[in-house]
Amino acid sequence: MQVRTPRTGGKKGSKRHLLVDGHGVPLSLVVTGANRHDSTQVGAVLDTLVSPVPEGIKHWLYADKGYAGEPVDRQLKERGYASRVIRKKRKPGRPPKNRRWVVEAAHSWFNRFRKLLVRYEKKTESYLALLHLAAAIICWRKVAPIYG
Repeated sequence: MQVRTPRTGGKKGSKRHLLVDGHGVPLSLVVTGANRHDSTQVGAVLDTLVSPVPEGIKHWLYADKGYAGEPVDRQLKERGYASRVIRKKRKPGRPPKNRRWVVEAAHSWFNRFRKLLVRYEKKTESYLALLHLAAAIICWRKVAPIYG
């Protein structure tokens, strides 16, 4: 008789967590295992910001429903962010209220780098270094047309 073992939920692979500004320029980048839930990484993403957050302005964090919940809201409030978590799909004919497409566009810009599309690096540090190099190139492409 064959005994089935239940799945433990462990996934192979890695996951990129991005925080971008309104134009898609990467501000924070964290790499975790694919078996980590998005909501557990909010603190790490906000702690690795490359530029300080200006004071006196209300900052909105747009996210998908993976970031919904009381622990995430508490962490965002501690850091001075207000959350805009999109929980439902919008009805046809209604104006779009979410800005999640900006993050999805940034992920697609990272995927245009062929070296990053499939992760071959064994060490997280090497993969993170390549991601930071790609983020610098993306920032350059977004900022260079403005400043000439």
